[in-house]
Amino acid sequence: MILSTLVAMGGAVHTAHAADFEDFARVISVTPQMEQINVPRQDCRTEYETTQRYRQPERQAERSNGGAILGGVAGGLLGSQVGGGNGRIAAAAAGAIAGALVGDRMDNNNGNNNNYNNQPAYETRPVRQCRNVDSWETRTNGYAVTYEYHNRTYTTVMPYDPGSRLRLHVALTPRP
Repeated sequence: MILSTLVAMGGAVHTAHAADFEDFARVISVTPQMEQINVPRQDCRTEYETTQRYRQPERQAERSNGGAILGGVAGGLLGSQVGGGNGRIAAAAAGAIAGALVGDRMDNNNGNNNNYNNQPAYETRPVRQCRNVDSWETRTNGYAVTYEYHNRTYTTVMPYDPGSRLRLHVALTPRP
């Protein structure tokens, strides 16, 4: 008796597996499922910027007295050539003072063009400007497939377009 029950159950199980088969359905329509996706990108360009700056000496140079001394001697000699008597002494003194001032300025960077006297310097340099820009793309993320099988209409979403026929796996299961 137990053996006949097992044989009967084994036959039922075997019959349930035998009801699985493959068939084809007629595709009625295929509609691509689209979605918008933001893929941000950078938009960059190079601009040129001109800046003004004041140059300062890297270190304060020591003042020299050589120019003042040399200028004073030269001015005194030139002044002594003018006039006579007390006028000659006064002209020599005035020439020595003027020569000392001119010699000092020339010797201590006031007479040359070294750009250390707060003269502006202009500098042009490239500056890269970037900004994020939204870039929208349309992508297909699947297909809504409507098909007919045994005079009934079904709809499913698939990752591909199946064409005019849809292959189906049919499984029949008896109801208790």
